[in-house]
Amino acid sequence: MFRILVFSALGLAVLPSAANSQAGTEESQIAEAVSPLPEPLRAGAEVRLFVNGQLSTVRQGSNGLICLGDDPVQERWHVACYHESLEPFMARSRELRAQGVTGRAAIDQARSAEIESGKLEMPDGPAALYSLTGEEGSFNPATGNADGASGLHVIYVPYATEASTGISTVPSRDRPWLMSAGKPWAHVMIAR
Repeated sequence: MFRILVFSALGLAVLPSAANSQAGTEESQIAEAVSPLPEPLRAGAEVRLFVNGQLSTVRQGSNGLICLGDDPVQERWHVACYHESLEPFMARSRELRAQGVTGRAAIDQARSAEIESGKLEMPDGPAALYSLTGEEGSFNPATGNADGASGLHVIYVPYATEASTGISTVPSRDRPWLMSAGKPWAHVMIAR
């Protein structure tokens, strides 16, 4: 089963390079954060990096994509980029975790209730997420590649079902499949 990591807390301060708890220059950390994206989308993505446990925006974007750098307190290396229409959904997950809510089911239950009540917005159309996950040190700043990391591309299609899309709900590594069918966060999984 594929694992989509949800991120801890959102901050909006500008990052001073010396304050960053991760190794490497800010430039290499930005390259690392945008590495899941197709090359033509990287330059225009907003980038947020972890500083003292908080996400800080280090580069404003112009193409509607938000990239989060690796959280150094997590065991595995993970970077992800997603469409800005997913930000309320992603931010709420980070807020719930910061409040001590643990486990995917508890977070999903809280977000589901808020989506159904209209308090939490979901995209009104498809929205992409790109991620890479691997062992610490997976990203090579010299090459700009994450050798050995697993890639996952996701297309959120709220409330999509097998019947509405023709996409199987059976997990697979060699074809797209629909996860969380019928839920507000239904999404097509595309492993690479």
